[in-house]
Amino acid sequence: MDSISKELLKQVKRIEIHTTRLANDMFSGEYESVFKGQGIEFAEVREYVPGDDVRSIDWNVTARSSKPFIKQYVETRELTVLFAVDASSSCYFGSHQKLKSEVAAEIAAVLSFSATRNNDKVGLYIFSDKTELFIPPKKGKKHVLRVIREILTHRHQKRGTELANALEYLNLILKRRAIVFLISDFIADGYDRQLKMLAREHDVIAIHLTDPRERVLPDVGRVVVKDAESGKQITINTASARVRQNYSEQASKRMMKIEFLFKRCGIDRIEIDTSQSFIEPISRFFKQREKRIR
Repeated sequence: MDSISKELLKQVKRIEIHTTRLANDMFSGEYESVFKGQGIEFAEVREYVPGDDVRSIDWNVTARSSKPFIKQYVETRELTVLFAVDASSSCYFGSHQKLKSEVAAEIAAVLSFSATRNNDKVGLYIFSDKTELFIPPKKGKKHVLRVIREILTHRHQKRGTELANALEYLNLILKRRAIVFLISDFIADGYDRQLKMLAREHDVIAIHLTDPRERVLPDVGRVVVKDAESGKQITINTASARVRQNYSEQASKRMMKIEFLFKRCGIDRIEIDTSQSFIEPISRFFKQREKRIR
Protein backbone atom coordinates (compact mmCIF):
# COMPACT_ATOMS: atom_id res chain seq x y z
CA MET A 1 0.00 0.00 0.00
CA ASP A 2 2.92 2.37 0.80
CA SER A 3 4.45 1.82 -2.66
CA ILE A 4 1.11 2.59 -4.31
CA SER A 5 0.77 5.74 -2.23
CA LYS A 6 4.29 6.87 -3.14
CA GLU A 7 3.66 6.20 -6.83
CA LEU A 8 0.41 8.16 -6.75
CA LEU A 9 2.13 10.99 -4.89
CA LYS A 10 4.82 11.10 -7.59
CA GLN A 11 2.15 11.11 -10.30
CA VAL A 12 0.25 13.99 -8.64
CA LYS A 13 3.53 15.92 -8.24
CA ARG A 14 4.45 15.35 -11.89
CA ILE A 15 1.05 16.56 -13.04
CA GLU A 16 1.27 19.54 -10.69
CA ILE A 17 4.65 20.65 -12.06
CA HIS A 18 3.69 20.12 -15.70
CA THR A 19 0.22 21.66 -15.56
CA THR A 20 1.22 24.57 -13.31
CA ARG A 21 3.74 25.62 -15.94
CA LEU A 22 1.10 25.32 -18.66
CA ALA A 23 -1.39 27.31 -16.59
CA ASN A 24 1.16 30.04 -15.93
CA ASP A 25 2.80 30.23 -19.35
CA MET A 26 0.01 29.43 -21.80
CA PHE A 27 -3.52 29.42 -20.46
CA SER A 28 -3.59 32.03 -17.70
CA GLY A 29 -4.27 35.07 -19.89
CA GLU A 30 -6.50 33.11 -22.25
CA TYR A 31 -8.57 31.76 -19.36
CA GLU A 32 -9.09 35.21 -17.86
CA SER A 33 -10.05 36.80 -21.18
CA VAL A 34 -12.60 34.07 -21.98
CA PHE A 35 -14.16 33.55 -18.56
CA LYS A 36 -15.10 36.94 -17.19
CA GLY A 37 -16.98 37.96 -14.06
CA GLN A 38 -20.70 37.33 -13.85
CA GLY A 39 -21.83 40.76 -12.65
CA ILE A 40 -21.03 43.89 -10.65
CA GLU A 41 -21.06 44.75 -6.98
CA PHE A 42 -20.94 47.97 -4.95
CA ALA A 43 -17.41 49.12 -4.06
CA GLU A 44 -17.53 52.66 -2.57
CA VAL A 45 -18.86 56.19 -2.97
CA ARG A 46 -16.86 59.18 -4.14
CA GLU A 47 -17.55 62.85 -4.69
CA TYR A 48 -19.33 63.72 -7.89
CA VAL A 49 -17.28 65.37 -10.68
CA PRO A 50 -18.66 66.94 -13.85
CA GLY A 51 -19.25 64.29 -16.49
CA ASP A 52 -20.33 61.55 -14.07
CA ASP A 53 -23.62 59.78 -14.76
CA VAL A 54 -26.23 61.49 -12.56
CA ARG A 55 -28.06 58.15 -12.33
CA SER A 56 -25.21 56.92 -10.12
CA ILE A 57 -25.73 59.58 -7.45
CA ASP A 58 -26.14 58.17 -3.95
CA TRP A 59 -28.92 60.44 -2.67
CA ASN A 60 -28.65 59.30 0.95
CA VAL A 61 -24.95 60.20 1.23
CA THR A 62 -25.52 63.38 -0.78
CA ALA A 63 -28.29 64.50 1.61
CA ARG A 64 -26.05 63.93 4.67
CA SER A 65 -22.96 65.68 3.30
CA SER A 66 -24.60 68.48 1.29
CA LYS A 67 -22.32 67.51 -1.61
CA PRO A 68 -23.20 65.16 -4.46
CA PHE A 69 -21.65 61.69 -4.19
CA ILE A 70 -21.89 58.78 -6.66
CA LYS A 71 -21.83 55.04 -6.18
CA GLN A 72 -18.95 53.09 -7.72
CA TYR A 73 -19.17 49.45 -8.75
CA VAL A 74 -16.63 46.81 -9.70
CA GLU A 75 -16.99 43.68 -11.78
CA THR A 76 -17.25 40.51 -9.70
CA ARG A 77 -14.34 38.47 -11.04
CA GLU A 78 -14.88 35.38 -8.90
CA LEU A 79 -16.35 32.42 -10.77
CA THR A 80 -17.36 28.88 -9.88
CA VAL A 81 -15.76 26.16 -12.02
CA LEU A 82 -16.95 22.57 -11.77
CA PHE A 83 -15.30 19.55 -13.37
CA ALA A 84 -17.82 16.78 -14.07
CA VAL A 85 -15.68 13.73 -14.83
CA ASP A 86 -16.91 10.45 -16.30
CA ALA A 87 -15.60 7.46 -14.32
CA SER A 88 -17.38 4.72 -16.27
CA SER A 89 -15.33 1.72 -17.36
CA SER A 90 -14.87 2.98 -20.93
CA CYS A 91 -12.86 5.94 -19.59
CA TYR A 92 -10.27 3.56 -18.14
CA PHE A 93 -9.20 2.56 -21.63
CA GLY A 94 -6.21 3.66 -23.65
CA SER A 95 -4.48 2.16 -26.68
CA HIS A 96 -1.45 4.45 -26.34
CA GLN A 97 0.57 5.73 -23.38
CA LYS A 98 -2.29 7.17 -21.32
CA LEU A 99 -5.78 6.13 -20.31
CA LYS A 100 -8.65 8.53 -20.93
CA SER A 101 -8.94 8.93 -17.14
CA GLU A 102 -5.29 10.07 -16.90
CA VAL A 103 -5.77 12.62 -19.66
CA ALA A 104 -8.94 13.82 -17.90
CA ALA A 105 -6.92 14.39 -14.71
CA GLU A 106 -4.27 16.42 -16.56
CA ILE A 107 -6.86 18.58 -18.32
CA ALA A 108 -8.71 19.20 -15.06
CA ALA A 109 -5.38 20.06 -13.42
CA VAL A 110 -4.26 22.68 -15.93
CA LEU A 111 -7.70 24.33 -16.01
CA SER A 112 -7.94 24.18 -12.20
CA PHE A 113 -4.60 25.95 -11.77
CA SER A 114 -5.71 28.58 -14.29
CA ALA A 115 -8.90 29.07 -12.27
CA THR A 116 -6.95 29.31 -9.01
CA ARG A 117 -4.65 31.99 -10.44
CA ASN A 118 -7.81 34.02 -11.11
CA ASN A 119 -9.15 33.44 -7.59
CA ASP A 120 -12.02 31.28 -8.81
CA LYS A 121 -13.62 28.40 -6.93
CA VAL A 122 -13.06 24.85 -8.20
CA GLY A 123 -15.28 21.82 -7.56
CA LEU A 124 -15.37 18.19 -8.69
CA TYR A 125 -18.16 15.77 -9.57
CA ILE A 126 -17.32 12.16 -10.51
CA PHE A 127 -20.03 9.97 -12.01
CA SER A 128 -20.64 6.68 -13.79
CA ASP A 129 -24.14 5.22 -13.78
CA LYS A 130 -24.53 6.94 -10.41
CA THR A 131 -23.01 9.81 -8.42
CA GLU A 132 -19.66 8.58 -7.12
CA LEU A 133 -18.12 11.72 -5.60
CA PHE A 134 -18.94 15.39 -5.16
CA ILE A 135 -16.48 17.96 -3.79
CA PRO A 136 -18.05 21.41 -3.33
CA PRO A 137 -16.26 24.31 -5.04
CA LYS A 138 -13.54 26.00 -2.98
CA LYS A 139 -10.51 28.19 -3.55
CA GLY A 140 -6.82 27.50 -3.16
CA LYS A 141 -3.96 25.39 -4.45
CA LYS A 142 -4.36 22.79 -1.68
CA HIS A 143 -7.95 22.24 -2.76
CA VAL A 144 -6.95 21.93 -6.44
CA LEU A 145 -4.37 19.27 -5.54
CA ARG A 146 -7.10 17.35 -3.75
CA VAL A 147 -9.29 17.52 -6.88
CA ILE A 148 -6.45 16.12 -9.02
CA ARG A 149 -5.67 13.42 -6.47
CA GLU A 150 -9.32 12.33 -6.31
CA ILE A 151 -9.53 11.97 -10.10
CA LEU A 152 -6.32 9.91 -10.20
CA THR A 153 -7.05 7.69 -7.20
CA HIS A 154 -10.75 7.17 -7.72
CA ARG A 155 -11.55 3.46 -7.56
CA HIS A 156 -14.06 2.94 -10.31
CA GLN A 157 -16.30 -0.09 -10.55
CA LYS A 158 -17.38 -1.81 -13.76
CA ARG A 159 -20.26 0.47 -14.50
CA GLY A 160 -21.82 2.03 -17.54
CA THR A 161 -22.47 5.69 -18.22
CA GLU A 162 -25.71 7.40 -17.19
CA LEU A 163 -25.20 10.96 -18.38
CA ALA A 164 -28.88 11.76 -17.93
CA ASN A 165 -28.66 11.04 -14.19
CA ALA A 166 -25.40 12.96 -13.83
CA LEU A 167 -26.75 16.05 -15.59
CA GLU A 168 -29.96 15.84 -13.56
CA TYR A 169 -27.86 15.89 -10.39
CA LEU A 170 -25.92 18.94 -11.56
CA ASN A 171 -29.16 20.74 -12.40
CA LEU A 172 -30.27 20.20 -8.80
CA ILE A 173 -27.09 21.09 -6.88
CA LEU A 174 -25.79 24.07 -8.86
CA LYS A 175 -27.76 26.98 -7.43
CA ARG A 176 -25.60 29.76 -8.93
CA ARG A 177 -24.32 30.08 -12.47
CA ALA A 178 -21.14 28.04 -13.00
CA ILE A 179 -18.68 27.04 -15.68
CA VAL A 180 -19.09 23.28 -16.10
CA PHE A 181 -16.36 21.30 -17.85
CA LEU A 182 -18.07 18.03 -18.77
CA ILE A 183 -15.25 15.52 -19.36
CA SER A 184 -16.40 12.24 -20.91
CA ASP A 185 -16.19 9.95 -23.92
CA PHE A 186 -19.98 10.41 -24.23
CA ILE A 187 -20.67 6.74 -24.87
CA ALA A 188 -24.27 7.10 -23.75
CA ASP A 189 -27.75 7.90 -25.03
CA GLY A 190 -30.86 9.68 -23.82
CA TYR A 191 -29.39 12.73 -22.10
CA ASP A 192 -30.54 15.44 -24.53
CA ARG A 193 -33.18 17.02 -22.30
CA GLN A 194 -30.97 17.20 -19.20
CA LEU A 195 -28.09 18.67 -21.22
CA LYS A 196 -30.31 21.42 -22.62
CA MET A 197 -31.53 22.29 -19.12
CA LEU A 198 -27.97 22.53 -17.78
CA ALA A 199 -26.82 24.65 -20.73
CA ARG A 200 -29.67 27.12 -20.16
CA GLU A 201 -28.45 27.95 -16.66
CA HIS A 202 -24.70 27.38 -16.89
CA ASP A 203 -21.73 27.74 -19.21
CA VAL A 204 -21.16 24.13 -20.28
CA ILE A 205 -18.01 23.09 -22.15
CA ALA A 206 -17.84 19.46 -23.33
CA ILE A 207 -14.38 17.90 -23.35
CA HIS A 208 -14.81 14.87 -25.56
CA LEU A 209 -12.18 12.17 -24.93
CA THR A 210 -11.54 9.85 -27.87
CA ASP A 211 -9.08 7.05 -28.60
CA PRO A 212 -7.82 6.08 -32.08
CA ARG A 213 -8.97 2.48 -31.60
CA GLU A 214 -12.54 3.72 -31.22
CA ARG A 215 -12.41 5.16 -34.74
CA VAL A 216 -10.21 2.77 -36.71
CA LEU A 217 -9.99 -1.01 -36.30
CA PRO A 218 -6.52 -2.44 -37.07
CA ASP A 219 -6.06 -5.53 -39.23
CA VAL A 220 -4.92 -8.10 -36.65
CA GLY A 221 -7.04 -11.11 -37.65
CA ARG A 222 -9.70 -12.65 -35.43
CA VAL A 223 -9.90 -11.08 -31.98
CA VAL A 224 -12.21 -11.34 -28.98
CA VAL A 225 -13.34 -7.91 -27.83
CA LYS A 226 -15.09 -7.06 -24.60
CA ASP A 227 -17.42 -4.13 -23.96
CA ALA A 228 -15.92 -2.37 -20.92
CA GLU A 229 -19.32 -1.27 -19.63
CA SER A 230 -21.65 -4.19 -20.38
CA GLY A 231 -19.06 -6.97 -20.10
CA LYS A 232 -20.31 -8.63 -23.32
CA GLN A 233 -17.74 -10.39 -25.52
CA ILE A 234 -17.80 -10.94 -29.26
CA THR A 235 -15.34 -12.27 -31.84
CA ILE A 236 -14.47 -9.93 -34.71
CA ASN A 237 -12.58 -10.76 -37.89
CA THR A 238 -10.51 -7.61 -38.29
CA ALA A 239 -8.92 -9.05 -41.44
CA SER A 240 -12.19 -8.31 -43.24
CA ALA A 241 -12.11 -4.93 -45.02
CA ARG A 242 -15.91 -4.78 -44.81
CA VAL A 243 -15.82 -5.25 -41.01
CA ARG A 244 -13.20 -2.50 -40.62
CA GLN A 245 -15.13 -0.14 -42.90
CA ASN A 246 -18.40 -0.75 -41.07
CA TYR A 247 -16.66 -0.13 -37.73
CA SER A 248 -15.28 3.22 -38.96
CA GLU A 249 -18.65 4.25 -40.43
CA GLN A 250 -20.45 3.52 -37.15
CA ALA A 251 -17.81 5.47 -35.22
CA SER A 252 -18.19 8.41 -37.60
CA LYS A 253 -21.98 8.41 -37.22
CA ARG A 254 -21.64 8.36 -33.43
CA MET A 255 -19.24 11.33 -33.51
CA MET A 256 -21.54 13.31 -35.83
CA LYS A 257 -24.51 12.62 -33.56
CA ILE A 258 -22.63 13.94 -30.51
CA GLU A 259 -21.35 16.98 -32.38
CA PHE A 260 -24.86 17.82 -33.64
CA LEU A 261 -26.34 17.53 -30.14
CA PHE A 262 -23.79 19.95 -28.67
CA LYS A 263 -24.35 22.46 -31.46
CA ARG A 264 -28.10 22.25 -30.97
CA CYS A 265 -27.65 22.96 -27.24
CA GLY A 266 -25.22 25.83 -27.90
CA ILE A 267 -22.38 24.02 -26.13
CA ASP A 268 -18.71 24.31 -27.03
CA ARG A 269 -17.04 20.96 -27.67
CA ILE A 270 -13.32 20.25 -27.43
CA GLU A 271 -12.32 16.94 -28.96
CA ILE A 272 -9.25 15.43 -27.29
CA ASP A 273 -7.46 12.52 -28.98
CA THR A 274 -5.81 10.78 -26.02
CA SER A 275 -2.91 9.60 -28.22
CA GLN A 276 -1.89 13.24 -28.75
CA SER A 277 -1.23 16.33 -26.65
CA PHE A 278 -4.32 18.13 -25.34
CA ILE A 279 -2.57 21.50 -25.32
CA GLU A 280 -3.29 22.50 -28.92
CA PRO A 281 -7.06 21.67 -28.90
CA ILE A 282 -7.62 23.57 -25.64
CA SER A 283 -5.53 26.53 -26.78
CA ARG A 284 -7.49 26.61 -30.06
CA PHE A 285 -10.75 26.58 -28.08
CA PHE A 286 -9.65 29.60 -26.03
CA LYS A 287 -8.62 31.55 -29.13
CA GLN A 288 -11.85 30.78 -31.01
CA ARG A 289 -14.02 31.64 -28.03
CA GLU A 290 -12.16 34.90 -27.38
CA LYS A 291 -12.78 36.00 -30.97
CA ARG A 292 -16.45 35.17 -30.61
CA ILE A 293 -17.01 37.28 -27.49
CA ARG A 294 -15.10 40.38 -28.60
